[in-house]
Amino acid sequence: MRIHFKTSYEHDIRLFPDRWTFSVYAALLALAFGLPWLIDEFYLGEVTNVLIWAIAGLGLMLLTGQTGQASLGHAAFLAVGCYANTILIELGLPFIVAFPLAGVLTGVIGTLIAIPVLRLHGIYLAIATIALSILADDIIVLLEPWTGGVSGKFPDMITIFGFEIERWSMPARFYYLVLVVTIICTLFYRNLLRSPLGRAFAAVRDSEVSATAMGVHIARTKGMAFGLSCMITGWAGALMGYYAGTFNNETFSLVISITLLMMIVIGGLGSIHGAFFGAVVVAFLPQALSIGKDMIGGGGVAIPGLETGVFGLILILFILFEPMGIYGRWLKIRTWFELFPFARKDMFKRQKSYLKTERLR
Repeated sequence: MRIHFKTSYEHDIRLFPDRWTFSVYAALLALAFGLPWLIDEFYLGEVTNVLIWAIAGLGLMLLTGQTGQASLGHAAFLAVGCYANTILIELGLPFIVAFPLAGVLTGVIGTLIAIPVLRLHGIYLAIATIALSILADDIIVLLEPWTGGVSGKFPDMITIFGFEIERWSMPARFYYLVLVVTIICTLFYRNLLRSPLGRAFAAVRDSEVSATAMGVHIARTKGMAFGLSCMITGWAGALMGYYAGTFNNETFSLVISITLLMMIVIGGLGSIHGAFFGAVVVAFLPQALSIGKDMIGGGGVAIPGLETGVFGLILILFILFEPMGIYGRWLKIRTWFELFPFARKDMFKRQKSYLKTERLR
């Protein structure tokens, strides 16, 4: 068992706890860059899909898992990022400028929406964000001269300094582009958690009353969380548009928002790993169901709602038996092996607690 002996504040906020952890992530990164030589194009496309969902999960995780603000409207910001990136490129901006700017514009729009929306709490906040997803569909249709309306849009080939990238004909190049964006978003998220702002997010999540007493400006902190969350989500939306090849008002529906929220709950709320674990479940579940039907001899039979039903069942099982998600279960297994044979039977027994200061809200 590794014991981290911290002798300064810098030790507490360093990027990697120890050299072993750094080595593990370095090996994982090396495997990710070598993946196009290890698997075929089909599975490489599926891994690319996992990374795109992971970026979107990081965006929602920053708001819901880190700040405690539930959102069922992030599909609207996926759409904003996707359309903003395509429109900016059509206006003549290169991808290397349009793509970051699309995320920034999505973050600005999210911050403006957050000013009235984040005054709500609980179920009322969830209902308000659902309204955003519903309104996004109508707004896309109304802005048909820019968005293409029901007909939708077809994003152009990505060109970076004369280097062409296309999802279908050049899957390895597109994979590397998504991988680089994923690494940047993950490092941004990780460093944000180590900053005073990230600690303020956690304080607001745990208790707004206590955070106020410690000098945290609640409205400003929530607004920044919403804006940064929307910025990352906007980048994921732009990549989703390239991955799909075409998109319209029905691409980013309310179902996407619900799937995103379920994804981070299954993966593990409040952790970067949870976004990636949840993305693996979302991306590979359809393939797993297809393989399962082939094995039982029903591959040619379409079962309406099967994927949604199985995904909902998985969510229910996790809420009942493992509320901390896949990452929480992994932490428990790892801790049990590290403490063996001194691990106690009820070491991870759930404690019933209620924060009395929240009664003042």
